[in-house]
Amino acid sequence: MIRLILCALFLTVFLLLSLPVQFVLWLLRFKWPKAPDKVSYPLVSWAFRVVTFLAGTKLTIVGQDRIPVDTPVLYIGNHRSFFDSVFTYAHIIRPTAYLAKQETRKVPGMSIWMALMHCQFLNRKDVKQGLQCILNCIDLVKDGYSITIFPEGTRNHEEGTLLPFHEGSFKVATKTDIPIVPIAITGSGNVFEDHLPFIRSTAVKMEYLDPIYPDRLDPEDRKHIGAYTRRIIAEAMGIEA
Repeated sequence: MIRLILCALFLTVFLLLSLPVQFVLWLLRFKWPKAPDKVSYPLVSWAFRVVTFLAGTKLTIVGQDRIPVDTPVLYIGNHRSFFDSVFTYAHIIRPTAYLAKQETRKVPGMSIWMALMHCQFLNRKDVKQGLQCILNCIDLVKDGYSITIFPEGTRNHEEGTLLPFHEGSFKVATKTDIPIVPIAITGSGNVFEDHLPFIRSTAVKMEYLDPIYPDRLDPEDRKHIGAYTRRIIAEAMGIEA
């Protein structure tokens, strides 16, 4: 329980103390849209590294050198835990917007940071709004931002499995021809979700796999690129696709 208290206390203090910063950055974005990026991304990344430490997570990161550095990318990861966003955010290498569920807008303070960092809030019950989110992500890619999506659509509660990937998520890559960087995350469910309400010190591995270039795939794999990416992540995790 002590780890949960420490993480919650740190996030509460961070969000309260950062309110003036959020206000200033919010004003700046109206005249200089990209100026807040220089503060918001490094600051939130640092905060999530602190949360990782307080949670006692022994995070092993493999394959960061595989991420293309000269272009935005679409990060695609499996999703077992709330901490998946924490771990990936803590180690982004360029401004990256996330596709998040609409419910995260209810988190005081954090939702403001997410908006400042161009996150798109998805209403999973509204198909039209979901399409608009994808179009917004495409516009962000054209403006130089990477995108992170967990295409299972929700946290998977069963260890050693993957839910189907929503193919619509991949339009961000197929419509812009940016690389897809699959992320295989193992062990994250054991940090929190597998034994609520406790946070336990555990080993987590986050592996960036070889980038997938949509324009280099054969027509059949490109047509079902979500299933193709899912197979690659499943193989890296050592599970059945």
